[in-house]
Amino acid sequence: MIETLVLTDFRNHTMCRIKTYGRHNVIITGPNGAGKTAILESLSILSGDRGMRGAQMSDVARFNGNGGFSIFATLSDDTELSVSFDSGDTNRHAKIDGDNAPLTELTSKIPMVWITPREDRLFVDSATDRRAFFDRLVSCFDTTHIGRVARFSKLLSERAFALKSGGDARLLDVLDDQIAAVATTIADARIKYAGELNYFLENCAVSVSGLAEQMLIDGHTAGDTERAYREYLGHARELVGDKMIVDGVHKSDFGVFNKKLALPANLTSTGQQKTVLLELILAHAKLLHARTNRQPIILLDEAAAHLDADARAKLFAELGASDVQVWATGLDAEIFHDVPNATFVSCMDGEISNILVS
Repeated sequence: MIETLVLTDFRNHTMCRIKTYGRHNVIITGPNGAGKTAILESLSILSGDRGMRGAQMSDVARFNGNGGFSIFATLSDDTELSVSFDSGDTNRHAKIDGDNAPLTELTSKIPMVWITPREDRLFVDSATDRRAFFDRLVSCFDTTHIGRVARFSKLLSERAFALKSGGDARLLDVLDDQIAAVATTIADARIKYAGELNYFLENCAVSVSGLAEQMLIDGHTAGDTERAYREYLGHARELVGDKMIVDGVHKSDFGVFNKKLALPANLTSTGQQKTVLLELILAHAKLLHARTNRQPIILLDEAAAHLDADARAKLFAELGASDVQVWATGLDAEIFHDVPNATFVSCMDGEISNILVS
């Protein structure tokens, strides 16, 4: 759990200091442009990620600052974490208890997951967006998963270039071997994650569909799946309109079913989709806690958007009962009045004007 967060020259915050007083819920309210989301973004970067907005670090530094920024936090076990960036360097630098550390080590200190207004359309937007979202969740348990997804994409590009260049059979054989091996590992990680996540879901269920995934679901071993996909690739070496047409984990999709309504999530209302999305995130946090025995942190940007009073009350009750720390933003503090175990932060023009503890 984060006890103190200090930002310096981050976005529109010259200096920002927040104390949570050991509370499980940190509610940040204020008008648009006040810097609420920037606080959540800083936490996402402190977890070792590039940030919930995916911005360039030079764009994150305060415009009128010195071109750099720093993020510092103390945890409930007195661990000190920091991430800094300087305009004269292209890299971020992390420290744990004052000692230099790799960014990847921060993830184990504060496992974190977030949703932003962009994810409100997760179930109706493209499969590409859903894959990216769920693959990010999978990577919380398998830190090499995102790297494998990126490698798969790179290998496909190399394969397409080889085909356009005349299709040397020996090179294609090597590429197809590598692609099949990486694809099978990616598919296996996705299926295992969906199965474990479903254990913590009550009102919805997650499924994975795709060529390699279906083979594994049907009971084929990883070795058999890899060989079958390798054979498929060997017969799919033609270009159609100068493009490579091939199936694989880059076209797989994640489905979410609302069990209460007996409908796929994409066929339900915006509010019902948001409710399901929040249940997914809470279940993911519970799974994180079960697997790592560390208290996860959930970042909810515009947490109450699209939720009616009953849905908000249910969400806040679940947040209070969960062994997680939640940082949530919203325009109006009043709608968060019944959030239990909470610290309230008022944000105005990049400045923290007051902190109220409930």
